[in-house]
Amino acid sequence: MKIRIHSLAVLLALAAPCIASAADYKVQSGSTLGFTSNFQGSNFDGRFNQWTAAISYDPANLAASRFDVMVDLASAKTGDNDRDSALPGQDFFNVAKYPQAHFFTTAIRQQGSQVVADGMLTLRGVTKPVSLNVAFKPQGKGATLDVNGTVKRLDFSVGGGQYADTSVIGPDVKVTAHLVLSAK
Repeated sequence: MKIRIHSLAVLLALAAPCIASAADYKVQSGSTLGFTSNFQGSNFDGRFNQWTAAISYDPANLAASRFDVMVDLASAKTGDNDRDSALPGQDFFNVAKYPQAHFFTTAIRQQGSQVVADGMLTLRGVTKPVSLNVAFKPQGKGATLDVNGTVKRLDFSVGGGQYADTSVIGPDVKVTAHLVLSAK
């Protein structure tokens, strides 16, 4: 019996680094979540003013790291009144039926020199895989986290009807985030 208890203790001690959890972070003011798209050959930038993110991250143990982001789609702003009034409508985000977008990671992995967050994005009731590039930089008791990637808007039926024409609105939307984080 003593040998089994000792063996179990040794096994748990050896496994502890593998099951260690990542550090939890709180998103601070100064953080941004934005996007860039193309309308009639000209790029435009936008941002979401209301969103939340639960971040757990350990650069030494990416398997324990997680992101969970909820975005209030009605908070999208581009600086153009016509575009800003169209985005919440049925042809784009349809916020009356789908008020939020949700992204959560399924894996965070090293790919060469780049860290990639693989996850699932739910937008307009459609859930599809999306991969985002991640740059995590510790700073004192906090960190910054920069994220970028591309979403195929038509995969999520964003820009339907007359706006499905990719010669009018480009098919790709670049997503960017700059998060200022403090340790919880």
